[in-house]
Amino acid sequence: MTVAKDPVAVDEATGDARVPAMADYIDRLITVEMRNRGMPAGKIIPLYEAARAEAGDQPLAYLAASGLLARTRRHDTVIIVTGAGSGPLIPKGENDGPVGAAVLARALYWGIGCTPVLVCEQHHAEPVLASCEAAGVELRTVDLATSTHAGGALVTAPADQQEIPAWSEALLDRLQPAAIIAIERLGPNSKGIVHGATGLAGWDPLVDLAPLFAAAAERGVFSVGIGDAGNEIGFGRIADDVRRIQPHGGICQCECGAGMATVTATDVLVVAAVSNWGAYGIEACLGLLLGKDDLQHTPREAERIILRCLEAGGLEAMFCTQRYFVDGIAGESSVSLVQLLREMVRIYLETPDAGVIH
Repeated sequence: MTVAKDPVAVDEATGDARVPAMADYIDRLITVEMRNRGMPAGKIIPLYEAARAEAGDQPLAYLAASGLLARTRRHDTVIIVTGAGSGPLIPKGENDGPVGAAVLARALYWGIGCTPVLVCEQHHAEPVLASCEAAGVELRTVDLATSTHAGGALVTAPADQQEIPAWSEALLDRLQPAAIIAIERLGPNSKGIVHGATGLAGWDPLVDLAPLFAAAAERGVFSVGIGDAGNEIGFGRIADDVRRIQPHGGICQCECGAGMATVTATDVLVVAAVSNWGAYGIEACLGLLLGKDDLQHTPREAERIILRCLEAGGLEAMFCTQRYFVDGIAGESSVSLVQLLREMVRIYLETPDAGVIH
């Protein structure tokens, strides 16, 4: 297939790259809400609109992709933080997060040549590892990955919260990352308490990894947060809006009473109906920017990643089972969304042609 040499148009007056209209459609697709009415429903678009307004009315997935592309080079290290859920019902966490983290690792590795380092808690490690392997990114030791640039690495955080600040500084010293991404990684509210989407708290085990993002911000490391509720790292950019929009945003269901809205911000916030879909959107926008219609993973690969994550214990979070679901949505829907995104990028990158009949 012939690909246009300059897929992203340039404004002739200023010389600045113009955001392609396709970027808006990518955001629209990844924010189509499908949520059980027992959950906070009808909230994705208000959250998206608040985040977009705060970002200067720019497509969010495109902002994330363009920021990553501008700040990373071949062999740079990028940290990807994920993992949500614990306890007896979902001991290894959920599949929303690890799947998207694997897709981002794949896009950064195969698209730019970065070395992705996945960071999670120990109990989330197996689903993260399985998802990345299914995505075609083998996870090795940090030393091996950073010295050979073959695949990526997996790092697990300490289980003791008091160790997190010093561990964060040491990890950043060791990796010298060009960027850091959080996907479906819950952040603390104004009182330092981590909550779920419905305002509940008290998971065990759980450590708050917001100090890693605070330390990265102090060093000027570019950051992206991806989430679907307002309690995930990144939503600190629009914390007041989350408190206003979400039923338990300002007043939670635990004793702290300070709401589920996180105060941890990132440089770019990507709002999606499912956090994994936010990763799919960033991947699609990277394809647009790089002019690569084959960068995105295929529907077959999408299915494999979800299934491998489920088999490794990353359960669907509605009923905590190995059903082929993600966030209460059938797995086939996520796979179909991947196909639609791939087709959007493929058609956009084609040489302009009206066909033989138009």
